[in-house]
Amino acid sequence: MQSQPENPMNFAAPPPIAEHNSNLLLAALPPRELAQVLPLLDPVTVQLGDVLCDAGDPLRYIYFPHDCLISLMGVAEGRMTLEVGLVGREGMVGATVALGHDTTQVRAIVQRAGSASRMDSSQFRNEVARNPALQRVLYRYTDTQLAQAIQIAVCSRFHVLEARLARSLLITRDRLQSDKFHLTHEFLAHALGVRRVGVTKAASALQQQGLIIYSRGNIEILDPEGLAAASCTCYEIVREAGGQPLQGVM
Repeated sequence: MQSQPENPMNFAAPPPIAEHNSNLLLAALPPRELAQVLPLLDPVTVQLGDVLCDAGDPLRYIYFPHDCLISLMGVAEGRMTLEVGLVGREGMVGATVALGHDTTQVRAIVQRAGSASRMDSSQFRNEVARNPALQRVLYRYTDTQLAQAIQIAVCSRFHVLEARLARSLLITRDRLQSDKFHLTHEFLAHALGVRRVGVTKAASALQQQGLIIYSRGNIEILDPEGLAAASCTCYEIVREAGGQPLQGVM
């Protein structure tokens, strides 16, 4: 796994407020509170495979994805990994800074390239301390992330790989709002904590059932309902926890 680059982002021209609002967590803030946050945000683009932060490293920045997708990996002994969360436009990377953590607990890897808003972690901590609306959004989101991580851990221990793969593909579909996306065998093996041969067998089984097409990392979900039936019940639980994390916060 690659180490964190010194400056992995490419800065773009500042986006209009509407682009910042494409992140649903930011969009959940009342207009006055959002106006206080916007000057602290920098627009960045992230590339596939970028490591935004690594487990045990100082957390320098907070990220609010727009159209990119970030995989959160638990890391054991520096090399063994398991995906414990997936962050798209509904959320953020680095929320634990507000809870007093100066280092990150997971490895955050870009699963789909795109754009995001970035904030210095010390500025974020200060803003949370003085912005009650941001506090409410943050605490609700952190609670949903914990619920998802627990369920994924349970799923990884007790459910067969084919069902786990179906669950992972469906969650990715939900975050991207697309039936077509790119995930390599290697990435899925790291995410699911298994060998690549296991991913190959599980993907082949789903493909033989006519649920997906998987070729050279290009995935197309042909039958979402059938794939949901092939998945374990964890998919519905994780979707329920993460689908509307900010509903009713304000």
